[in-house]
Amino acid sequence: MRLVALGLAVALLAPAAPAQAAPVTPDQATFDPAGYVDPLIGSARDGTTWPGAVRPFGMISWSPTSTRGDQTSTGAANGYQYDVTRVRGFSLTHLSGAGCNPGAAGDIPIMPYAGTVDSSPTADTTDAKYATNFRHENERALPGRYTVTLDSGVKTDLAVTTRAGVGEFTFPADQAANLLFRTSNSLNGSEDAEITIDPNHRKVTGSVLTGAFCGRRANGGVNNRKTYYRLYFTASFDQPIVANGTWKDSTLAAGSTHTTGGEGYATGADRAGRGSGGYVTFAPGSEVRMRLGISYVSLAGAEQNLRAELRPNAATDKIAADGYADWRRELNAIRVTGGTDAQRTTFYTALYHTLLQPNIFNDIDGRYLGSDLKIHRLARGQRAQYGTFSGWDQYRAHIQLLALLKPDVAGDYAQSMYQFAQQNKGIWDRWLHNNGATHVMTGDPAAPTLATFVAMGATNFDVRGAFDSLVHQARVQNADAENDGGCPGQCTGQRPALNTYLAKHYAPQDACHCWGGAAETLENALADFSLAQWGARLGADVADLKDRGSWWKNTFDPAVGYQRARKADGTWQDGFSPSTDVGFAQGTTSTYTWMVPQDVSGLATSMGGPTTAVQRLDAFFHDADGNWAVKGGSPVRYDPTNEPGLHTPWLYNGLGAPSKTQATTREIVDTVYGTGPSGLPGNDDLGTLSAWYIFAAIGLFPQTQGRAELLVGSPLFPKVELHRSNGVRLTVEAPETSDTNQYVQGLSLNGRARGESWLPESFVTRGGRITVQMGAAPSEWGTPPVDH
Repeated sequence: MRLVALGLAVALLAPAAPAQAAPVTPDQATFDPAGYVDPLIGSARDGTTWPGAVRPFGMISWSPTSTRGDQTSTGAANGYQYDVTRVRGFSLTHLSGAGCNPGAAGDIPIMPYAGTVDSSPTADTTDAKYATNFRHENERALPGRYTVTLDSGVKTDLAVTTRAGVGEFTFPADQAANLLFRTSNSLNGSEDAEITIDPNHRKVTGSVLTGAFCGRRANGGVNNRKTYYRLYFTASFDQPIVANGTWKDSTLAAGSTHTTGGEGYATGADRAGRGSGGYVTFAPGSEVRMRLGISYVSLAGAEQNLRAELRPNAATDKIAADGYADWRRELNAIRVTGGTDAQRTTFYTALYHTLLQPNIFNDIDGRYLGSDLKIHRLARGQRAQYGTFSGWDQYRAHIQLLALLKPDVAGDYAQSMYQFAQQNKGIWDRWLHNNGATHVMTGDPAAPTLATFVAMGATNFDVRGAFDSLVHQARVQNADAENDGGCPGQCTGQRPALNTYLAKHYAPQDACHCWGGAAETLENALADFSLAQWGARLGADVADLKDRGSWWKNTFDPAVGYQRARKADGTWQDGFSPSTDVGFAQGTTSTYTWMVPQDVSGLATSMGGPTTAVQRLDAFFHDADGNWAVKGGSPVRYDPTNEPGLHTPWLYNGLGAPSKTQATTREIVDTVYGTGPSGLPGNDDLGTLSAWYIFAAIGLFPQTQGRAELLVGSPLFPKVELHRSNGVRLTVEAPETSDTNQYVQGLSLNGRARGESWLPESFVTRGGRITVQMGAAPSEWGTPPVDH
């Protein structure tokens, strides 16, 4: 999903040139994939990643919040942007690659400040005093640890567990040493905050009431029930507190130990100068170790999480080492042989980014905050409740990789989403921030997500209950969704105006209560196809859903050969061109016309046959002179910076031209992705663009949602071994692959030659080995078009 709130254009920065290195063969005992991870990749401009300390799927993610020098502009949607080198605090929660500004999270920024606190930090609307510059040469980011020395002379060293963290702050000897708790300064603003200081016990506690995403806090839940969460924290110190105080709005109260209230920092000048927080002061030159725990349930929950995960004498080095080892174990799920240093860095950083979300949302005792704002417990057999679902983005690549590598996590994730839906009157929202429905984007992404989980073997959840709930949502108009007339495309209820859709067999542009009628039709058709695939496994009657999977044809205009917005009276929207975005969500008809992975042959027939479809795909990826045009920027060509067309390079397989898939995906891998802060082409959207890269580099990609077959591309590495968490092993061998040898000449599966350009479901569910022969020229391998 693109940055949209401030009209920021997606810009593509050129990735760094690959560094050459001798091939590396991983030894099972010593190979260290975490050593290749660079958390700063994607932190420049529109990648919107962040570099701070976090564990896999961690609740806490401790990372800098930057400022451009005023309280109306953060560095990016996640609070950090590589070219903004001024810090206003180190926040405890983040979303990776989110695409709106203001974004979300960034809760409880804690700022180490050297000097005298003599005014309210909230009143300093230019961030001139209490923010501090830094230089990147004084910054270091590793999996599980973040360290920076600010220009003020304060060194900050952060490490975390899943729900807690330890920070060490070393202050200069000639100035007062302070920690400012900017409790009201969440990225998306706050409605209320509170803080209590206990100097005798060297302790600070507090919370912030905030939530949602893209400034949509007022629209969450059913019947406009607000979707706030309250994040609680508890912090203790190993040094005595020599002074303290609080502030509210523009008033500083030295010596105060408690305050509440105040709207906090968010993009928009209306909030500047408002908010609350507190500070504690230590002796000049202090080296302060702070232990901190968080919870979305209660302050007692934060205390319990802290006790369970951090010993009283826990040192940053020890926690950081444990975190690094945790990442090393997780990243070893995929072992690559060969490639350059740069390629391995790009690969393992991408894998790292895919394991940041979803976030563990329950306390150590199994309690969590539901979407009904009540406290619940994990279901029987459930290991974790996960929060946050960027559905429109993630269901196109990320959820498939999650199911492939971590079917146990995927199953718990599915159960989590089901429980949130049950708590939200049966509505499966398309974009959850933590527990809260935000309604961002379009379609019904929960359906293809869970259908894909099941197809790929992630079944450790209430499969039948979730299926029945999603089918009900697809068949029965939700009363709450009926009351949304006129919303601009992000409406309450997962399937707004469903009765109209069922009557017309498409979503009318002028009556769908959706972002774009053609996009909604395509999204729903794919969702219904996925539900039909799932239902067939369960023996359910899904004939209607199977038929609805073909309704994409009702917004395909044969007169122009593209998808097109259609009105309720059956006529087409006026003013068509291949660059139009009317009827679509963050894309044009040139991209969305290809969004039929469930019926590639049917789409080709609508276009005039496979030969014509291949020619049109060629023009989608090349400019008028035949040169590659895969870096984005043109409304009529492939855009690697956003999700609607991510599957498009792989459609050649279904059209009998797999060598074009091989050439196209390799071109994207080699030129669009790379190392350095600009190494991602666009918003990573909770790991989605990174997941696409992982699949492309392996040389495999999911054929369509709701199924487990994999399309074959161009393997980048001579050997890749995937270790699924359920014990299944997949191996991809391509010993001759190189920059020259990009084309598949032949393939064997478990020792038997295979002519199809796709792999069966059994390869995913039971495991196996493919050996791919590579060469310098396109071959006839895989050319018979196959469309499941």
